[in-house]
Amino acid sequence: MHIDTVSNGGTTLPVLRLDRAPDLGRAETTAELRAVVEARLAEHGGLLIRGLGLPDIDAFHRTVTRFGHPVLASYRGGDTPRSAVAEGVFTSTEYPARFEISLHNEMSYAHTWPSRLFFHCVVAAESGGATPVCDGRALLADLPEAVRERYAGQGVTYRQHLHDGLGLGKSWQSTYETDDRAVVEKFLAEAEAEYEWTAEGGLRVSQHRPGVRPHQDSGEPVWFNQADQWHLSNLPDAEAELMRSVVDRIDDLPHWVTYGDGREIPDRDLDEVRLAMARNKVAVPWQPGDVMVVDNMRMLHGREAFTGARKVVVSMT
Repeated sequence: MHIDTVSNGGTTLPVLRLDRAPDLGRAETTAELRAVVEARLAEHGGLLIRGLGLPDIDAFHRTVTRFGHPVLASYRGGDTPRSAVAEGVFTSTEYPARFEISLHNEMSYAHTWPSRLFFHCVVAAESGGATPVCDGRALLADLPEAVRERYAGQGVTYRQHLHDGLGLGKSWQSTYETDDRAVVEKFLAEAEAEYEWTAEGGLRVSQHRPGVRPHQDSGEPVWFNQADQWHLSNLPDAEAELMRSVVDRIDDLPHWVTYGDGREIPDRDLDEVRLAMARNKVAVPWQPGDVMVVDNMRMLHGREAFTGARKVVVSMT
């Protein structure tokens, strides 16, 4: 095996190339691979592995379980469309191919979130379709001090308007994987979220979260929020204008975000965040069979627009 690195700004993504597919049924082989992955995650926050020789999604799932962390079986509370393709294996976000998915930390709006993400390329796109990453420490350090302090000091408040089966975005039934209001209310109470049911049968949810958190292992401050992604300005102009035209007020959007004190996040702050992301983004084109492991607190990820068929699945631990 040998390791190359791809870097941009303050982000480095190691690429581990295996000369032959390892026998992951052997405990010694698995332990060796895990040691390499753990070391690179601790140093860089992510690792792309080529040459594992996984024949199918079930083999991918078995490989993920060998890393010793429980695989999440549910995406309950998740904001984006996602479908299970096998036990503990989900589609990556189901979003039109012509659009980019901006860099983000998975479920940073939630009370609990995945620690690690395991992406597996089953079919590579004809063009585009990479899963770019960005080091959250580098992003944070690259922001103007005043912007950094606003996110760190005030945090952000995520606001959702979930319909009852017909409307924009996801329904509350799909989001919380139940049609039982009592189950939803218990989940939201445990998540320390504020909520109210609407007269139309929908649900409004408000969650105040930090914009910057200490990393769970190192204690280093890292960027950990999805404010720019939840903001209307994240949409292409035509889609944003369409959204504005079909709602009476901003809180009727499927999701919306403000600073933690309720003030609107100005476009200039969001622009600074997106520029810093671009300056520190690394994107390596997928090859069939690739697996990328991401420390979700340390490393943001996204998706490039693409053409042709593309199938990338994800497991979360």
